[in-house]
This record gives sequence, structure tokens and C-alpha cells, in this order.
Amino acid sequence: LFQASATVFTIHNLVYMNTGAGPYLREYGLAPSDSPVLPDWARDSLMGLGLAHADMLSAVSPGYAREILTPEFGYGLEGVLSARRERLVGILNGLDLAEWDPSHDRQIAARFDAGSLERRPRNKRALQRALGLPAEARTPLLGVVSRLDTQKGFDLAEPALRQLLSGADPVQVAVLGTGLPAIEAAFKALARDFPDSVVFEGRFDALRARQIYAGADMLLIPSRYEPCGLAQMIAQRYGAVPVVRRTGGLADTVIDAARPRRGTGFMFADYNSAALLRALRRALRLYRKPAGWQALQRRGMRLAESFSWARSARAYVALYEQAIHYRREAVERLAQAAPELAG
Repeated sequence: LFQASATVFTIHNLVYMNTGAGPYLREYGLAPSDSPVLPDWARDSLMGLGLAHADMLSAVSPGYAREILTPEFGYGLEGVLSARRERLVGILNGLDLAEWDPSHDRQIAARFDAGSLERRPRNKRALQRALGLPAEARTPLLGVVSRLDTQKGFDLAEPALRQLLSGADPVQVAVLGTGLPAIEAAFKALARDFPDSVVFEGRFDALRARQIYAGADMLLIPSRYEPCGLAQMIAQRYGAVPVVRRTGGLADTVIDAARPRRGTGFMFADYNSAALLRALRRALRLYRKPAGWQALQRRGMRLAESFSWARSARAYVALYEQAIHYRREAVERLAQAAPELAG
């Protein structure tokens, strides 16, 4: 039935590969893959089957598509991906620009756009009051909206933030999220040790997340790896400057402030707390220069306008057309080799 149907396998996160599916395959009369490019352990992995046999493969960002070809990010599947790299493309996830629009968002204290950034501080004041933090306009407020996991890099964040908060310059931190108990405990301890500067809210709260995007000066995303990520896109859309690790979709959607007149955020490469701390200190130095900081915000807000699903959709249409092309070629080859099977 599906012989002539083209298939596209889209990889969101390669780590979740569903190994050991052999018993379930047998229930449907299916055998493990005999593809020579798959390692033995992946022959009954649903991820492995998709990677080895789909007509086209896609990842959710160009950066992640490159990274999964390497042992560091390929998790044992880099061989099959490298063997099929001509079938692999990276298409950046899109952002719903109508859903995430600070000029029309009725859930924030003050609506604004890149041309009216003078209204944005009202959102910061509202957020500070909601969190019980001192409403200090010039104290930088660093936000976190995330799953609290080592993949997201928050094992690095607490030590870096603790050192930052122990310094002479005032800083505020608002953390919203749940995750690994050890990381939650570290942030609870941080809030306990710096009660006037840190608030930890261990829950999912869509309204509070919007308030942080609209009111925080910076958003911290120190991911170990990041297939795509939407938080950095939303942050830039709302004028919160992202501080991110240079990996995957983060590297595709944030431009480091070191690039004159192009930067939209701050990036670090090495996966350690010291590198993150250096990026945060770079951000704080520019924050003390309001004109330069607002220019950075405006560039980020304008860049975020390009993260539309319309662009991604066009790329997916081209991907599907390529898959159809490859499937037609395969059916034609089958018809020539075994006419009795191609009918």
C-alpha cells in the first residue's frame, strides 16, 4: 500500500531513540532492520529504522543537523547519519508571530514594539512586584523559563549565578521551571541564600513565562545541546536579551554582541560555569550602557520577525518534494529489477 509513498523522518531530539522495540515489531510481522549502515544495537530502534529507511531526513535546525553527524551529538547513530548525509537537511522551527507579539499581548502590563521600547520598563516593574523583588529599574533582571535539566545546562547555571550574586554589583534572578530534583534544590538554595535578589518558582506557569519574557532584561539558556529551542526566539521577540551556549538552534538564532551592529545576544562555547560567567559579565557591561543595550534589543526584536513558520513551511514543502523525487526513483528501480513486485 505504501510502496509509492514518500517518507520524511524529522528528528527533534536524537537522544530519545526508542531502542528495544523488537517485540513490538514482531507483533506487526516486521523484522529488525538489515541496513548495513545501522549498528547492531540500533536494528530494532524506532529512531534507527527511521534514519536508515526514510526517503529524506530532517532536523529542527541547521546547526543540530550538522552536530548529529559527530560522535559528541550522534549518540552512536552518527554513522548512519553520515552515510545518509545527502538526505539530511536542517529546517529551523518557526515561531507563531501572532501568538508571540508584544505589541498586541494582553497578558503583559504594557504592550510595546521595537519602536516603543520606552514602554517596556513597565513590564519589568510589574514582574518585580509580582515576584516580591525590589522594583529597581537599573538593577539587571535575569530570567529563566525552562525545564531544569542537564541537557538545558542548568547544572552550570547555579554556580555561575552564585558567583555573580556574590559580587558587588546588584543582580536579580527569576527562575521558573521544574526538572531534576538536584537542580531544583540548587536553585531553592540560591533563593534562600539571596532572598532579596533571587526568586525560584518550581512550576509551569504560562502567564508567568510571558511576564518574564516581557519584563526580564536577559534570558539565560546555557544548553549542553539544543536541537532548536523557542525560548531564545520568544525572548528576542519580547526584548529580553538571550545569554546562550553556542550550540544547535541557539547558534542559528542568536548573533553574538561581539559582532558590531549585528549582535542580538551573548554566547559562550565551552561547556563550563566559567565560560557562562564570562558571557554574563559581558552582558552586564553592556547593560550599563543604555543606548547600546537598547540597540541590541531592537536588533533582536527585528531578527525575531524572521522566525516565521511561513519560512519554515516553504522549506518543508521543498523537503517533501525532494522525498517524492527520491521515492519515484526507487519505485522505478524496483520496477526494472523486479516487475512482479512493483505492480
